[in-house]
Parts: sequence; structure tokens; C-alpha cells
Amino acid sequence: MKKNRWWLILIPGLLCAQVKTENPYYQMTVAAIDQDIRRVSVALAEPAQRMAYYSERFLDAPYELVCEGEGENGRYETQPLLNLQQVNCMTYCEIVLALSLSDYYEEFFNVLQHIRYRQGIISMATRNHYTMVDWMPANKWCLEEITKKVGAKDVRWSTRTISHKNFFAGKSITDIPVLLPDRTATIAYLPLDQVEKHAKALQDGDIVSLIQNQPGIFSAHMLLIIKKEGKPYFRHASLSAKKVLDQPLGDYIAALSRNPRFVGMSFMRVKNKIDWADGSYTHGKFLVKTK
Repeated sequence: MKKNRWWLILIPGLLCAQVKTENPYYQMTVAAIDQDIRRVSVALAEPAQRMAYYSERFLDAPYELVCEGEGENGRYETQPLLNLQQVNCMTYCEIVLALSLSDYYEEFFNVLQHIRYRQGIISMATRNHYTMVDWMPANKWCLEEITKKVGAKDVRWSTRTISHKNFFAGKSITDIPVLLPDRTATIAYLPLDQVEKHAKALQDGDIVSLIQNQPGIFSAHMLLIIKKEGKPYFRHASLSAKKVLDQPLGDYIAALSRNPRFVGMSFMRVKNKIDWADGSYTHGKFLVKTK
């Protein structure tokens, strides 16, 4: 029998509130998840708290490489728009992020689509495929790139040319109607041998991109930072373990360092304040005008 975990959270105007972790989300009904999101949206005010809470609700969730797509009527990938029963490293981070930004289930579903797709337009062509060149820039409305802040003078730089044309060709997709042009981008990363040194600058829920030295792509994997009793862990959907798990930061870095393919990490953090009303575009949030 699994032990229940209790977090004591200070709430303005109250002594405390208790947020109970029961069943994982991948074993819960939509109605039960909806009620939990509503409760957490009141009990946990800080993005870091929510990221830690929601990421824990997926521990041991099964890994599946291709687990989400454009829905059953999609042209190229007909996996569901949302899959809570199976995750990969990217969909796991996207789901946890969307949950942390939402107040109820339907809002979570819509915010998720605006994280996964440019302006929430659901299409293989508009999906944010590349973490550092598509996904991070498209989600600047809710995320801050913090690699330079974390790594200071130890940060290094990497340049790549990213090609959607080549990406889709690799999937044997040759009839995408709208293609982004090839783009050359330079990103900051912290070398693997410097990550543990700067771990104190990281906080719960920071999103991590594992940077590799392969041509045409930056990111090899996505992870989350979690602190337990002050010690840093990576929480991630692992291909090798076939599930979501926690691994001590130092142990994971040591294992990565044995593979010359992996060179460092880049870091992102959820903004404490988000301007949802970006003109008429609200990133999936339903905003009610009171006047």
C-alpha cells in the first residue's frame, strides 16, 4: 500500500491548508482531476509549488514515445490531443506546466494546446517540435530562459541550423502545406561538469533541456528540477526506465558524463506573473470581464 503524502501550505488569511496526494493522475477520472485542479489552484499560489505538486502526481506514469498527436481526425498523427495515461519527456513537462497555469480541467486542456502549438492552432505544421528553437520562444509568455542567470560566467554557447523540412522528411511527411524556413540559432547552456556546482540556483519546477552535440538539433531530453530535503533531483519521463521517476541530480549528471554526446543543460522557469490578456489572445485562458 502506498503511503499518503501531505504537504502543509501557508495560505494568506489561513493558518494552513492540506493538499493530499492520493491516486496518480494517470489512474484518475477527468472529474476527479478537475476537482483536484480547482483545489490546488486555491491552495498553492506559487508556480514552483504547483509544478512540484503536479509533477509528483505522474510518478511511475508509463512512458510512450509517441503518445499525443492532433486527435483522431488529425492528418498525420492521430494520437489524442491529451494523454494522461502515457507520457514522453516533452508531453510530461507540457502537461505539468499547463496544469500549473490552470484553475480547472477545461482550462488546462486549452492552455496545453497553446503550449504545444503556436497560437493554439492545432496542426503538425504549427506544433512546437524543437525545444530550444520552437517551444521555448513560443512560450516566452509563461517561461523565462534562466541559463545565464543560473550559470553566470560558466555558461557556454552552441549554434545550430534547425530545419523543419528535414524534420518532416525524417517522418516521411512530404506534403506539409506550410513550412518554417531553416533557422540558425545560438543558445546558452551550462556544461555538465558545472551543473551540480550551480544547483543551488535552481528551484522546484525549473524545466531542463539536455543539450547534445549532434547537428541539426539542440535538445536530447527534457526534465524537471525537484528539491527534496534541500537536495536536487531530476524528475522526468525516462525512455530507459519506461516511466516517470526521480533521480538524484549528481548521479544523473555522472551517468550522462560518460556519453560524449551530451554536453550540458539549459534551464527555463515559470514566470511568477503572466499577462494573459495579450491583446485579444489569451493563451487558452478564459478571461471574464467584470465591467
